[in-house]
Amino acid sequence: MMWLNRHRHNINILLPPTKGLVQKLLAVTMSSTSLKEMRNGGEDYSNGHGGGVRDLYGEDCATEDQLITPWTFSVASGCSLLRDPRYNKGLAFTEGERDAHYLRGLLPPAVFNQELQEKRLMHNLRQYEVPLHRYMAMMDLQERNERLFYKLLIDNVEELLPVVYTPTVGEACQKYGSIFRRPQGLYISLKEKGKILEVLKNWPEKSIQVIVVTDGERILGLGDLGCQGMGIPVGKLSLYTALGGVRPSSCLPITIDVGTNNEKLLNDEFYIGLKQKRAAGQEYAELLEEFMRAVKQNYGEKVLVQFEDFANHNAFDLLEKYSSSHLVFNDDIQGTASVVLAGLLASLKLVGGTLADHTFLFLGAGEAGTGIAELIALEISKQTKAPVEKTRKKIWLVDSKVKMPQGLIVSSRLESLQHFKKPWAHEHEPVKTLLDAVKAIKPTVLIGSSGAGKTFTKEVVETMASLNEKPLILALSNPTSQSECTAEEAYTWSKGKAIFASGSPFDPVEYEGKVFVPGQANNAYIFPGFGLGLIISGAIRVRDEMLLAASEALAAQVSQENYDKGLIYPPFSNIRKISAHIAAKVATKAYDLGLASHLPRPKDLVKYAESCMYSPGYRSYR
Repeated sequence: MMWLNRHRHNINILLPPTKGLVQKLLAVTMSSTSLKEMRNGGEDYSNGHGGGVRDLYGEDCATEDQLITPWTFSVASGCSLLRDPRYNKGLAFTEGERDAHYLRGLLPPAVFNQELQEKRLMHNLRQYEVPLHRYMAMMDLQERNERLFYKLLIDNVEELLPVVYTPTVGEACQKYGSIFRRPQGLYISLKEKGKILEVLKNWPEKSIQVIVVTDGERILGLGDLGCQGMGIPVGKLSLYTALGGVRPSSCLPITIDVGTNNEKLLNDEFYIGLKQKRAAGQEYAELLEEFMRAVKQNYGEKVLVQFEDFANHNAFDLLEKYSSSHLVFNDDIQGTASVVLAGLLASLKLVGGTLADHTFLFLGAGEAGTGIAELIALEISKQTKAPVEKTRKKIWLVDSKVKMPQGLIVSSRLESLQHFKKPWAHEHEPVKTLLDAVKAIKPTVLIGSSGAGKTFTKEVVETMASLNEKPLILALSNPTSQSECTAEEAYTWSKGKAIFASGSPFDPVEYEGKVFVPGQANNAYIFPGFGLGLIISGAIRVRDEMLLAASEALAAQVSQENYDKGLIYPPFSNIRKISAHIAAKVATKAYDLGLASHLPRPKDLVKYAESCMYSPGYRSYR
């Protein structure tokens, strides 16, 4: 009996909580209900059922006042508690918790609060001069103390967003094999064909609400990185949590490894993926079909599958094929389109007129370019009641890739165009270069989605400035090295006339005594709140009307103070509030379209979205 008493915290009891403990848990829940009702105008959001899924780990804002029990297979204690990133609090364990959970002697005697831990870590992060080292430090933190990781990211989002996502994540993916330490997601390769459902069941969490999946063929503007593209799903899902409040436990990053055509990786002895040429055609399609079937079978109808960084030829086909049978979203096509449309809607306050009054010219006719163009055409159609076939005539695209015919997409090229480019082939004489296209089309808005740096040359920007009093120039390609032009170039070459935004961040620019603050058309404005809206409504399909609603919600968050600085996007420091408003608008549209399954409909969707958001503050343990 003495041995049992000394070692009882190391015994895994594979039984659920006892009846008495369940009654105590219910009592705690009931005692906090009235407080939550008072906060939310009489409507109770404290049941911890965000999007219809119970909050098992105490992750949502609605349950942050409740005591939780750190269950794994048993009550976690001792070293097992310190090694579990979901429950570990490091030096923030209180004296009582150290006694109750057998932590005495396993930690130094000092007790820090979370704010002091955050201050110390931010100080340490700022000592790193190399961005990749900051990225690695943040990933290490995520693997040992999940709540502190998200606390840091939420409270310092403008400083840390470029670290955990673009542009640093691009370098991290390029070197992923070298910096790989422990798996952060699920890897599904051709070796698992016929067994994908079994592989999904290996993931420890069962209540998955969002999957971000890539095949690594088109990582940012860096090309085919194969299995090393895992950094993208991991980074995206950390933003789903930090910016959109989606629970970490309900997020699943997946990389589908079908090989790579990157010779450098194939010859790298440290490459962590399949060393073979990419599978294509029927073999590829069969693997993706099995994957999509397995996802729905294992996680149900309402799991959101976000396709990320697939090559053009697969991205459009997958979105078209599965949009009618699954809850799917492509951030490169739809997320980019929504955030750019939001910037365009906001910019009308600065440049004047309606969206239909402007002429748009794109450099880049891939998934991002055509996705943005289509959403602009849909919004103009919505505003003017004109058919979308007519509103597309205001939008022109220029091919940017060397491997295919370049120049303005016109009707004389129709037979040689890929199917997703054909709607943009308008009547016009052939034009070979971007500069000639600017002179011929005379656009008011120039948008770069080419993945090719330095393509908005001085002559191009100067021509835009000569044609327009306030030319709108969006250099969207990531990472920074692939941006079509820099903020300094846009402001200097246009002599301070341009309204500029980019995909990656740029520092403020001083020109002739005036400071210009460039905006960032970052997809992170849209996809976290968009995903949250789908979750809280229990949406079963994504529709274009939801994307338009997200764009309008984001544009509405730009304040007069932002406009006075020339900004067409709000600051990221308010992103959780912005995401709640986007989620509410998306959820509203899901209910209006009859695509929502979470019933009854909450009275106040903004408050409900906020109550469902993940809260990174430490919980008190029994």
